[in-house]
Amino acid sequence: MISISPEEFEKLVADSLDNIPDKYYERIKNVAFVVEDQPSEEQRRKLKLACNQSLFGLYEGIPLTRRNSGYNLVLPDKITIFRIPILSSVSNEQELKKQIDNTVWHEVAHYFGLDHSQIHKLEHKPF
Repeated sequence: MISISPEEFEKLVADSLDNIPDKYYERIKNVAFVVEDQPSEEQRRKLKLACNQSLFGLYEGIPLTRRNSGYNLVLPDKITIFRIPILSSVSNEQELKKQIDNTVWHEVAHYFGLDHSQIHKLEHKPF
């Protein structure tokens, strides 16, 4: 696991968000982006994660494709990036930046309504 301060990690996440092309970024509305050390016990329970499973990011909300005219006056959706699992999975800063970029993209893709199979098809394509 590489060592980086929580503030430096958050800066890398912010940089990743800044790199999302405007045509997508401008469409992201009512979403809170947060960094946490680990998934909470409640999040782990909801996702039925086993003790040995880690999670790099999590989108919680209603994807754009499932919203209708009744979608208003709701709390923001939430995208959480988990610091410790990501740090534990990389061995240098270049890998760290790539993993954060991939995780942010993955969770933003869920916001746009893509499921895991669609995301994996697009994973190796740039924005």
